[in-house]
Order: sequence, then structure tokens, then C-alpha cells
Amino acid sequence: MTALPLPAFAQRLMRVTFLRYVGASAVALAGDVALFNLLLIAGWRPAAAAAASYAAGIVIHWLISSRLVFVAGARTAGMDRVRQKGLFLGSAFVGLGLTVAIVWAGDAAGLDANLAKLAAIGVSFVATYILRKTLVFAAG
Repeated sequence: MTALPLPAFAQRLMRVTFLRYVGASAVALAGDVALFNLLLIAGWRPAAAAAASYAAGIVIHWLISSRLVFVAGARTAGMDRVRQKGLFLGSAFVGLGLTVAIVWAGDAAGLDANLAKLAAIGVSFVATYILRKTLVFAAG
């Protein structure tokens, strides 16, 4: 069975890097939030749960970003690929640091852990997109 071709407008949208990044982020976020809540149910402290779930999201995001989002800038082999993975991981650590700090601060202030996580998602999304677009997957 073959897949039906996408309509022309959908094909144009798929060529927009930011929209592909939003899609990749949504998939990674779904895994992140699901794991975050499972860890909270299991009794983890919110900041620790945020760190662990964010780490799982990093793996998901790398797989999608390097294969579907930043295809033109993705390196395929050798030291260039290793360097790119290192830069991606560095950008992820920036997002992780922001996430843990925001969730920790929210928890310390008595906010619901999921509200703190929501704030962290927005800040981390913007920061990592900028880093990945301009540094990690920069063409050339």
C-alpha cells in the first residue's frame, strides 16, 4: 500500500524548517511530559523528574532533528557528525539547565509542577531552536 501524496500547501509547509522543528518538538515533548508525570506519580521530586524526562526528550529530538528537520545542515559521518552531536548535546544542556532551574524555582514558590514545567517548555524551546538553527545545524 502506498501513501497518498500530500497536497501542495502541505508540501510547502513541510519545507519550512521552523514548522518541522515545531513538529519534532511536539513529539519529543509528548515523551518528555508523559515521563515527567510518570516520575511525579512514582514520587520523584519535580526538578529531578524534569531532568530525567528532558533527557529522554533530547534523544527523541536528536533522532528527528538530524533526519527530518535540519536535513541540509546535518553531517552524515566522521568528525563532523561527532562535532554536531556534541553541539546538539550542548544545546540540550542549555535547555535542560533552563528547564530544571525554572521547575525548581516554581516548586520552591509553591507552583504546581506542571505549570512550572509549562513555563520551562516555552523558554527552553526558544533557546534551543535558536542554538540549533544558528550553530548546530548551520549550513556549510
